[in-house]
Amino acid sequence: MSEPRAYLNGWTTAAHAVVPIYDAGFVLGTTVSEQLRTFAGRLFRLDEHLDRLFASLSVVGVEPGLGRGELARIAEELVAHNHALLSPGDDLGLSMFVTPGPYATLAGGRPALPTVGLHTYPLPTRLWAKAYDDGVALAVSSVRQVPSECWPTAMKCRSRMHYYLADQEVRQRQPGARALLLDDEGHVSETATSNVVMYRRGEGLVSPRWEQILPGISLAMVRELAAESSLGWSERDLTPRDLAEADELLLTSTPSCVLPVTRFEGGAISSGQPGEVFRALMAAWSAKVGVDIARQAREFAGRLEP
Repeated sequence: MSEPRAYLNGWTTAAHAVVPIYDAGFVLGTTVSEQLRTFAGRLFRLDEHLDRLFASLSVVGVEPGLGRGELARIAEELVAHNHALLSPGDDLGLSMFVTPGPYATLAGGRPALPTVGLHTYPLPTRLWAKAYDDGVALAVSSVRQVPSECWPTAMKCRSRMHYYLADQEVRQRQPGARALLLDDEGHVSETATSNVVMYRRGEGLVSPRWEQILPGISLAMVRELAAESSLGWSERDLTPRDLAEADELLLTSTPSCVLPVTRFEGGAISSGQPGEVFRALMAAWSAKVGVDIARQAREFAGRLEP
């Protein structure tokens, strides 16, 4: 098969992987999900993503009907097939999601069996390639993070209206900026797609407290790289003022790995340019995975996407 494959309660083509409009994931947003990427065609930290997926499913009370080993096998087979369709040196994103299945009110008596889906996509590096050189802008939104009383911060799901509203608000005020969400106490939480880490000389890399944020797989990677170097690592409550006074400010996420924040609330972070810590982390991460991450992003930023 020379077209991309997908899995939606069984093998199909990507073009035919369509979730019904009566699915609870569409109707209610009750979708547990994971986003992964490959490096040189190999999935990055599949085990950790599966750990978080099954932990999230246990919170929701959904049994996917597939064991962990079978889901891993499907992911590896899917990526192997679809990666072979890419240009040499390119890489994929992998979306993995589970919903409770048909929503009874709209499903017309269809059995309430879970929906399990996996699909890939060429990494849209055009969205962040320039940020490795220029940095990104960040601004605080008045929209707050969903409190843990609603659902655990460690659960990754697609109920993300608050992220959408936060980004809409910030972009109206500062075009091109990303929204930073605070928690109910005014402490730094995260952005719509990234964890936040700051760097201060004498203190090292500092993250919001682990139990107060989504425990990002990429954030864990940065913590490991910090432990292997002299950068240092700590976790504590952070305020917007802490970020404004940082020597460097970073965003970590699966597709882009690490991005430098060069402007915060309209003002420059330090020199207003990507710093040495950012460059050191990118070099260390690239060495670990055998891919020059920033160079790859630039090379494929102009790729025509399906």
